[in-house]
Amino acid sequence: MRKYRIRVGLDVDDTLYECNSYAVSIINSRHPDEEPLKIEEIKSWGGNERHGDERIALYSDPEFVRTQPITEGAQEFVRKLSGIADVFFITAVPARCMSARAERLVKDFPEVPAQNIIMGTRKDVISLDIMLDDGAHNISSSRAAYPVLFRKPWNTGLSGLLSVNSYDDFLHFCEMVRNSFSENFPKLRDGGVLCLVGPSGSSKTEIANGLTALDGFEKPLTSTTRPRRKTEGKESYRFISEAQFIREMKEGSYIETTVYSGYHFGTSEKDISPIVERGNVAVIPIDICGAITLKNLYRSRAMLVFTRRDRAEAIKSIIMRDIDLDDKTRRIMSLDFEYRNSEVCDAEINVGDDIDAAVKQIVALVRRK
Repeated sequence: MRKYRIRVGLDVDDTLYECNSYAVSIINSRHPDEEPLKIEEIKSWGGNERHGDERIALYSDPEFVRTQPITEGAQEFVRKLSGIADVFFITAVPARCMSARAERLVKDFPEVPAQNIIMGTRKDVISLDIMLDDGAHNISSSRAAYPVLFRKPWNTGLSGLLSVNSYDDFLHFCEMVRNSFSENFPKLRDGGVLCLVGPSGSSKTEIANGLTALDGFEKPLTSTTRPRRKTEGKESYRFISEAQFIREMKEGSYIETTVYSGYHFGTSEKDISPIVERGNVAVIPIDICGAITLKNLYRSRAMLVFTRRDRAEAIKSIIMRDIDLDDKTRRIMSLDFEYRNSEVCDAEINVGDDIDAAVKQIVALVRRK
């Protein structure tokens, strides 16, 4: 298949340089007698948390821009990305900081030509193949064919966006786009990972239950901070507190984590690997962020299947669920983003009222030669 150089745009603050965390460290040094500000307190790029105005003011200081630490691994990431794509820096800084920003980028990332540095706040008018940004507002309005959210503590409120957790996940996603997703269809006949990706209300859980009732399919136990629903048994998820989840995540207990509708979800390798090693298929209903991470890890032994359901039926399913009104609202608002994720999956099935038929479609995909 013909290879071509895709055009990839990279946000800069909190994508390549530490920004919010650097600001937090400066603020804490200025207020030693107060309870230290934590990065988790920042819920958006606005300034609603303690010392929010002080944090925002730092971003207009040329010295702050000039001294921002480079994110660990960022230089190697840009070097690798430049090998497969034309890279553009898309950065929003005040006019008085533009020189400092440009000088840093040219010095720290020499692989990217200076003419590929684009400054301005109107990211919504820039057309690219792929865009990586930690600002959910920029991703939701992006004209890129594939706008990708870089997961950070302050962008977890919006679910359904195409998103990644790491540089490696993003690099693998770019390779997927470049190769048009079709060079090697996944082979799961001897074991692998099946990611069921689809909008809320598309019957992913019901399909997973139908598959795991068959020989050769198993559901690994995923951890979540979501409350257990009345219809769920303890075997549905490993239900834990947010504090415990964050502690385990920092300890490296999970190979993929994501936030969906305000709740954390995570999968550990010790729950998946034994299934694959037995030659069985690990079935995981998951959002696109976690699916890309697993695709990156298992490559040709991971299959992403998009479960498409009529939008009206999906909304009805969400409305009927035993979840609070805010959760229902977030899920419905995310539907448009989630339907776009079908483009990055290996296969797609249409889900109606017949779950058994959907299960049979997926079994045929898994067992194809």
